[in-house]
Formats: sequence, structure tokens, C-alpha cells
Amino acid sequence: MIPTEAKVIGGIVGLLVVIAAIFTLNPFTTVKPGEGAVVVGLNGISRTLGQGTHMKQPFFEDVIKYDLQVQKDETTAAAASADLQTVNAVIAVNYQLDPATLADTYARIGNSDVIKSKVIDPAVQEIVKAATARYKADELITKRAEVTDAIQTALAERLRPYNLIVQNVSVTQFDFSESFNAAIERKVTAEQEALAAKNKLEQVKYESEQTIVAAQGVAEAQRIKAQALQSQGGEALVRLTLAEKWDGHLPTTMVPGSAVPFINVK
Repeated sequence: MIPTEAKVIGGIVGLLVVIAAIFTLNPFTTVKPGEGAVVVGLNGISRTLGQGTHMKQPFFEDVIKYDLQVQKDETTAAAASADLQTVNAVIAVNYQLDPATLADTYARIGNSDVIKSKVIDPAVQEIVKAATARYKADELITKRAEVTDAIQTALAERLRPYNLIVQNVSVTQFDFSESFNAAIERKVTAEQEALAAKNKLEQVKYESEQTIVAAQGVAEAQRIKAQALQSQGGEALVRLTLAEKWDGHLPTTMVPGSAVPFINVK
């Protein structure tokens, strides 16, 4: 008969073998918060998994995990404007996967490592080329928000069949050729000089208008004065003239009993 101690030792060894086999085969998988998973068996996709710990069949099932949080992708696209200027754009795309359609996403794309290279980058490059071709190079700068909206609308439509939800698109950079940049700089300088000349002209015009207004005021005063004097006769004109020319000093000598005359008029 086998001794009792040997039986105990054999049981412990057997248990350890079972435990080692369990950990080696790893029949469990854990899906973290913000993740989703697709289970792929010998016959293809078998099910999807949500957050938590799940059982799987060792050797017969693989678990493909996806990040369901908003992700950012940047793509560089070379294109041409409507006036045939070379344009290099950097497009940032914020997107996330639809958790309800992960099985279809796996069937269409594969795992998450190839989403950028197989889907997003080619779509961005094609859409940027189509969008920039509708605008002149300088309009890509002045109408940047409009161009960005057009790219975002087209990209959201293009990625929808792949169950990718576009949250936001931004054009982080527009680069043009050196010759175009130099032309833009010359144009800006000319516009600034023209604005300065216009402002100077407006200043001269304003000063001229002020001079005209002042002259009109003097003429109107003269007209009113002449009209008043004409209505009172020539004597009033003489008195007014003497009053305007009087220096404010009384005469030093005068005839006794006579009125104070206007004399010593300079």
C-alpha cells in the first residue's frame, strides 16, 4: 500500500500541476474600463466583450481589444490649391470607435493597430486634396474655418462605414512654397503701405474740410455784419470801424465841454 504521506505529497503535486496549467493556459481575459473586445475562434468572430473579467478557451480563442476612448490622429497631406499652388497640410482628427459595432469593425479593418494606416490616413489625404482644390492658396488662409468644416464633414461621412465616429477635425498647419510665401509678404507690405497712404489722404481731406468750414464761418460773419451795417447806414460803419481800431486809451488832451472823441487812432 502507498503510505499516507506519499498520497498527500502526490495530491499536492497534482494540485500544483493543475494550478500551473491553469495559469499557463490562461483561460481568463480582462477588459479594462474604456475598452471593448472581440473574441475570435476557429470559426471566426464568436462574441464581443465589455468591461470585466471573462473566460476564454485557451488555444482556440483570441481576444482582440480596442480602445473606446477618444483618440487623436495626425496626418500630413500634400495637395494643390485652385491656383495650382503646392499645399502641405497637417490634419488632426479626434475620433472614437463605436462600441456597439466592434465585431463589424474587426471584420472590416482588423485590429486597432492598422486603423490609422489602412483607413484614416488615406481618407484624410484624399479629402484634403478635394477640399483644397476648391480654394485659391490665399483663401485657404482667409477661409481656414470654412475649409476645416468641409474636411470634417467629408471625413465623417467617409469613416462612418468603418464605425469610426469623428468628433473633431482641425487644420494645425498649412505650408506653401517659398515663392508663394514671398508673394504673400509683398502683398501684405503693399496693403499696409496703401492703408497708410489712405489714412494720410483722409487726414489731408479732414484738414481741408476744416479750413473750408472756418472760411465759410468767416464769410458768413462778414455777410451778417455787412447786412447789419447796410440797414443802419454809413454812419454805423464808421463807428464800427473806429470801435474796432480803438486801442482802448483815452486822448491826453481835449477841448473843454466837448464829448470824448475817438482820436489817436492807429
